[in-house]
Amino acid sequence: MFRSILFLARLFIAWGALLFVAAALWSSLPLIGWMEWPIVLACMVTAALVVAGGFSHIRRVRLIAGRVNGETLANRHKRQIEIPLEAGEAFDLLDAAIRELPGVADVVSARDSLQVRAKVVRTDPYGKQPFGRWNPLNWFGTPRNQILATVTPGHDSGSVTLICEPESAAWSDWFRVDDGTNYENLEAITRAISRRVAEHRRHEKAAAAQTAVEKELTVARLSLLHAQVEPHFLYNTLASAQLLTRSDPRRADEMLGHLIQYLRHSLPRGEEAPSTLGDELERAIAYLEILKIRMGPRLQVQIDVPESLRATPLPPMMLQTLVENAIKHGLEPRTSGGTVWIRARRDGDSVAVTVADDGNGLGSSATSGSGIGLKNVRERLQLRHGERAGLAVVANFPAGVAATITVPALPATTATAEVR
Repeated sequence: MFRSILFLARLFIAWGALLFVAAALWSSLPLIGWMEWPIVLACMVTAALVVAGGFSHIRRVRLIAGRVNGETLANRHKRQIEIPLEAGEAFDLLDAAIRELPGVADVVSARDSLQVRAKVVRTDPYGKQPFGRWNPLNWFGTPRNQILATVTPGHDSGSVTLICEPESAAWSDWFRVDDGTNYENLEAITRAISRRVAEHRRHEKAAAAQTAVEKELTVARLSLLHAQVEPHFLYNTLASAQLLTRSDPRRADEMLGHLIQYLRHSLPRGEEAPSTLGDELERAIAYLEILKIRMGPRLQVQIDVPESLRATPLPPMMLQTLVENAIKHGLEPRTSGGTVWIRARRDGDSVAVTVADDGNGLGSSATSGSGIGLKNVRERLQLRHGERAGLAVVANFPAGVAATITVPALPATTATAEVR
């Protein structure tokens, strides 16, 4: 009550001083200055309209804010709002909230300076005021409000300074009320920001849940792809070793030694801890050594992998798949056999690992298969590295096939540390 009385008193005193000056000027006019009743009537009507407008402003502010104090009764309002988003995101959110304000016009946003300025048409909540433009409360200022919003960057957040005020000089506040429209605009923007932040959080939670589900599906899929290994190799190797124990125990022992080495490097490992080119190469060499015992001079192997590249991360069984394809589809169908090359080279930020043979080429019926091995390699590379990795299969010259896996390379400092 005290705030309301003080507000009305301030408004009445300001208009009283203005009317006193007007009356003094009227009385100084020649001829008509002696007629006091026109100026007295004008002062009484003006005072009545001012007091009625003041009461109307107080009641509407109480209706909107639920309380009446110096802050809510004022025509100009300032508020600090903390948005738990990076400054750029906070600015975009603020800009969108202001643009959707009813009656907004002339929005000017500057993303570099993180500022938004806007004009808002001031709608009369009660329709047309009595006497229209002759109403004294409409004599000062313009029928629009304005908004100035600034985002101050913080640590992973943006602090918004929001100012809502009439589009008129501050002195006009002594003579005019805004019927709570600026406070209404301030509350509307605050609600819009809160709603958009909550929506942003919901989207983040939904995205996190979706990412967790996709990760589980990816791990399950990778496990399935990893499980698709040629099982007959183990059976054939054990059968060959059993036969050799009768005719050539030394070679049987050598084959079993390579098989143990092969199995040691084939132990399951989680996809979170990928294998390396060096580990996969050891497994492939053990595999080829077993086949050399079985195929004899029909199989030749050449390895050219620099020591500095052996720490390159490589998904498990990927190199093995290419080596098995080279043997199964390229060399085993040929009576004369052939050679398998394993080569690795670094090219900028990537490492290319090539498995080539000089056996049957791509056009041979012997090379036709289900393609599941190469499909698995491509899918696993896509799941793990996206567009940064790939598989290329081309014809080798003068005969055979060359398959090249490209994966991201370790940083130079990391690779050097691994070599040491």
